[in-house]
Amino acid sequence: MKIVRYRHKDRVAYGLLKGQDVWQILGNVFGEFREGKREADLEEVTLLTPVLPSKIVAVGLNYRDHAEEVGAKIPDEPLIFLKPSTAVIGPGESIHYPRMASRVDYEGELGVVVGKRTRNVAAEEAGAYVLGYVCFNDVTARDLQNKDQQWTRAKGFDTFAPLGPWIETDLDPKHLKLQTFLNGEVRQSSSTENLIFDCPQLVSYISHVMTLMPGDVIATGTPSGIGPISVGDRVDVVIEGIGTLTNAVVSDK
Repeated sequence: MKIVRYRHKDRVAYGLLKGQDVWQILGNVFGEFREGKREADLEEVTLLTPVLPSKIVAVGLNYRDHAEEVGAKIPDEPLIFLKPSTAVIGPGESIHYPRMASRVDYEGELGVVVGKRTRNVAAEEAGAYVLGYVCFNDVTARDLQNKDQQWTRAKGFDTFAPLGPWIETDLDPKHLKLQTFLNGEVRQSSSTENLIFDCPQLVSYISHVMTLMPGDVIATGTPSGIGPISVGDRVDVVIEGIGTLTNAVVSDK
C-alpha cells in the first residue's frame, strides 16, 4: 500500500496511490483509516512530503563500505544524530545550496516512518511500530561537517532532508536494492542487506534513547559512493519496492 500526502486544488490530504489513481483516505493514517472515493489522477495532484515529522533520527556509518570509504571505525552501536523538521522537503522540491558551504553531498538512504508512539520496544516487536518506508536523502555540507567536528550545522540546513515520494507499507526492508543517481548517472548502488544495524535494531535502540512519535523518520544510513552536488544538478534516490525520490539543486538566496 502506497500512502501519499498531496495537494489537489485547495485540498491537502493523505491518500492511497493505486496505479496512477489517488484515492482519498478517511480516518487517521496513524490510527484507523479506510479508503474513500477516487480523488484524481496522479498527474493532477502535487505530491507533498509524505509525513511532517517532529524529528528525524539519522544513523551515521551504518554501511560497512561507507565507514571504510571515510576511514572511520565500524561502530559498536548505532551512531545517531538529529536533523530538524525544518530540513524536510518532498518529492520535486529543491535542495538549496547554502552560501556558507563549499561542498555539499548527497547520501541516499532508506527511511523508516514511525506509525505510533514508540518507547523502549524490543527489536522483535519493532515492526508493529512502523507505518512504512520512504526514500531519503541525508544531504550534508561535508566541509562544515569536517570543520565543526559535529554534525548539527552540516546536516541541519533547510531543505537538507528530502523524503518521499510516498510511504510504502507492504515491504520487507531486509533485502532492498538502493541506488542514487546524479544527473542520470549511478553513484551509489548497494542493498539494505549490507546495513550494520537493521531496521528493527534501529527502532529498538533509538526507542530506548528517546520517544519516537507518529510520523517521525529514522534515516538508516548511506552506503559507499557519496559525492558532491552542484547547483543545477538532479539527484534521484531509487529504492526497490518504494520508488524514486527526485530533487534538483538550486542556489540559496
